[in-house]
Amino acid sequence: MFLPSLDFFLAAIPAVVLVGLSKGGLGGALALMGVPLMALVVGPVEAAAIFLPILIVMDIVALWAWRKFNDRKTLLMILPGGIIGIALGWATSAMVSADALRVVIAIATILFALRYFQQKWMTPADHETSPLPHRPVSASFWGMLSGYASFVAHAGGPPFQIYVMPMRLDPRAYTGASVRFFALVNAVKVIPYFALGAFDTKNLTASATLLPVAFLATMAGAALVRRMNIDLFYPLMYALALAAGLKLLWDGLM
Repeated sequence: MFLPSLDFFLAAIPAVVLVGLSKGGLGGALALMGVPLMALVVGPVEAAAIFLPILIVMDIVALWAWRKFNDRKTLLMILPGGIIGIALGWATSAMVSADALRVVIAIATILFALRYFQQKWMTPADHETSPLPHRPVSASFWGMLSGYASFVAHAGGPPFQIYVMPMRLDPRAYTGASVRFFALVNAVKVIPYFALGAFDTKNLTASATLLPVAFLATMAGAALVRRMNIDLFYPLMYALALAAGLKLLWDGLM
């Protein structure tokens, strides 16, 4: 039976804690640190494969923690594009560079976050922009990019944020919709990952040893978000989105 080494746990436990806090509701920037940290001790493809079962368990915990909160219309608007994005990722996985995709998503996310802070700090209070309504074409595009990025690089959070955050939903409704979207996306990803042979005994054993950490970190993230008000939540989410964009840009360029 395969047993991970101490070096593996020294990198993998912090990685799972960061992803668990993100899954609990603290934004996608923390999650983007997970695979690179684990890739310090295993290959990047193997790290992504180890993470997928952990992500699914985190999704189950997060779904239970946020079972009373959702924005159904947001989920219905963005989910079809997400499923199409996964299918495109599977079909083109051998042709498209994950690093090139990271750079494209990074640039869009950085500009998106900087625009928010520019408006917040430089626009007079009485000229503050109103929350955006649902936009079907935009929902399909960013949903598809989120599903695609989630499949090829576990980086679906920033495109989701670019579509949803300008609507300024209640933080609990936003988090509930986000949790449901990525739970469904990760569940669908199991099929192509299995077809690609990612779930061998070694990877599944490594995933299983990290499940207790995943559970505790996800619950901690959910508890923190529940106690935030909207005036703190959205500046924090945009700051984390900016951090996610910078991290993706660094990974893609390096």
